[in-house]
Amino acid sequence: MAEICCEEAKSTPATAAAAVAAAVSASAAAAASAIDRRRRRMEMRRFRIASDLELPTGEDARVGKRQRLARTASGAGPDEGSVSERPSTGLPDQFPRFGTTSVCGRRREMEDAVSIRSDFLPGSSKHHFYGVFDGHGCSHVATTCQDRMHEVVAEEHNKARSGEVAAWKDVMERSFARMDGEVANWASTRSCDEPACRCEQQMPSRCDHVGSTAVVAVVSPTEVIVANAGDSRAIISRAGAPVALSVDHKPDRPDELERIEAAGGRVIYWDGARVLGVLAMSRAIGDGYLKPYVTSEPEVTVTERTDDDECLILASDGLWDVVTNEMACEVVRACFRSNGPPAPAARPNGVAAPSTEAEAENGTASVKGINKSESDEACSDAAMLLAKLALARRSSDNVSVVVVDLRRGL
Repeated sequence: MAEICCEEAKSTPATAAAAVAAAVSASAAAAASAIDRRRRRMEMRRFRIASDLELPTGEDARVGKRQRLARTASGAGPDEGSVSERPSTGLPDQFPRFGTTSVCGRRREMEDAVSIRSDFLPGSSKHHFYGVFDGHGCSHVATTCQDRMHEVVAEEHNKARSGEVAAWKDVMERSFARMDGEVANWASTRSCDEPACRCEQQMPSRCDHVGSTAVVAVVSPTEVIVANAGDSRAIISRAGAPVALSVDHKPDRPDELERIEAAGGRVIYWDGARVLGVLAMSRAIGDGYLKPYVTSEPEVTVTERTDDDECLILASDGLWDVVTNEMACEVVRACFRSNGPPAPAARPNGVAAPSTEAEAENGTASVKGINKSESDEACSDAAMLLAKLALARRSSDNVSVVVVDLRRGL
């Protein structure tokens, strides 16, 4: 030790300064490396993705640590190869590949719900249902839509057929009206202080203060039908450019403002435009206390599919508040490019992975109707990256994303 000190004493000031600088640089590098490792660990914890949608049930699930990121549909079935290895046939009657994820984000509770139902129309194997429901006030309206909307649409479609192709605009309008009626009936016969209802605001016997947006898409081999009420949104990426299939229902949208005022209501600017200073959207399912100013009538679009279609994206406003249509499409296209050409989806085996009570208690978003073998790695990666992008851009809301691969193959 003394010998080392002597050598240091004989060294020149320049040499000593260089040694000190080297030591400081090494220390800073070590600290930066430790911080980076910790950041990666925290990122992995926050965005861990489960390939298996089934959650534990029973008491073991109830005592588990609350998860902030919902289970994400990802990967192919155990008997399938990678996306790039599977042949692409591009047959129009094959099931579209899809992926979905939901993030609680900075909210205390998860009030979003997602529904994916392949072959949801009886007697038809070519119509597939996708829905995103963004609840407000509580989650029970969104989960009711999740459980029932595809059934109601199927029933209304069958009623309207009469041997002819259904008029989708009428089918969707009647379906949304029926859902709104079911929610209103539920609210009139149930109290919000019952154990099954988890309202954030303590409003006994006031379940009519709860509502949900609804954006649903029916994908057939030739069309994409979208019905929307609220500020969730659906878009298609076509030949590298976004095509909006719905327009957000904001109270200050000129035609919506005119409709509200014609009905005797007012739009008050309180932290943004709000109906009567309360609700930041002008259409929704539920919200009985704001009718007729807030209506459940959807706007419906029917879009012909083309060979240039790449993907369909449905998402709640937690994404669209901070991510543009163009950016969302580019993220999905990047995931598609990294995963190779489109591949045919597997036929469903009829065994869906249902959501459980544990999901509700853990605060994660429930996704119903999903069959694991139908999900796709590229679409799931895209949905996850969009959710992460929304959080990185400081989205303050729940974020739910559904990505559907519309490519017909090569």
